[in-house]
Amino acid sequence: MYTLKEIETNELYYLELVSSNGESTAQICLNQGGRLSNFSFENTQIIKEFDSSTYKDNYASAILFPFANRIKDGEYTFKDSKHKLNCNETDKNNAIHGLVYNKTFVLINKELTSDFASVSLQYKNYGKVKGFPFKFHIELTYTLSKNGITLAIKVKNKDKKTFPFSIGWHPYFYSTNLNKSTINFKSDKKYVFDNQQIISGTTALNLQMPFKLKDVKLDDGFPLKTNEIDFSTPEYDFNISSTSKENFLQLYTPVQPNVIAIEPMTGAADNFNNKTGLQTLQPNDTYLVKWNMAIETSITKLNTNHLIDKLCNS
Repeated sequence: MYTLKEIETNELYYLELVSSNGESTAQICLNQGGRLSNFSFENTQIIKEFDSSTYKDNYASAILFPFANRIKDGEYTFKDSKHKLNCNETDKNNAIHGLVYNKTFVLINKELTSDFASVSLQYKNYGKVKGFPFKFHIELTYTLSKNGITLAIKVKNKDKKTFPFSIGWHPYFYSTNLNKSTINFKSDKKYVFDNQQIISGTTALNLQMPFKLKDVKLDDGFPLKTNEIDFSTPEYDFNISSTSKENFLQLYTPVQPNVIAIEPMTGAADNFNNKTGLQTLQPNDTYLVKWNMAIETSITKLNTNHLIDKLCNS
């Protein structure tokens, strides 16, 4: 059976999903926005915890809602009403990464079987946040299985007014050697950013895929032509697929070695202003997006190849 553990350390509260054989674990921090803080699959590190005290600066694995990435100067207009968000990216004077990344989520459901473990977490907003005066409930469901992990995000508009939104996820993935890792996605253009890291246009994308990550520094955004992203490292490969109709990607390499942020999003940066990928949610309506991460580790590959050889030679 898959199991669920509750952990408390340094005033942080975690849920940990554990596979039947103990080789896969997914740790979720409830009071840091319900983020996936640590994830190991088949004894292979996929997401490696940063120092939790630095989370306010790196947003590692943060859930980004009601906007992903940045809003220029924290300002936008919706239905002829002007709004001003708190600018928490002080060096560039932007609002960044939404409003739930530092909120406390509560466990509302769990399911533990011999095939998977699933937990659903919820946060309720009562419309009193500066710059986003709309009531909503957001629910995160993490499901760990023998194939990988799935994150489902469900948002319900509990207000009497329609509101704008986009959703993103900000995981940092660990590679034993990023110089020997690649990423693969389909796009024909890259966003151009100004000195506030706000989209100012696009340029043709001339990257050869799979794109080699040797000695690169990235803080770049792309509109995607498909709903899939592939990442390959010496220890594991994964494919992230999305249920969103429109898909966007932000790539970022921090100063820490052998780590890359691969951020799937349903809308582009600053889309409260540029409208690229922007969606609206009517009163009492619900929106759902799922990101499924199918993982194959070197152990899996070795076992698969061994089985193929055995079948071929039998």
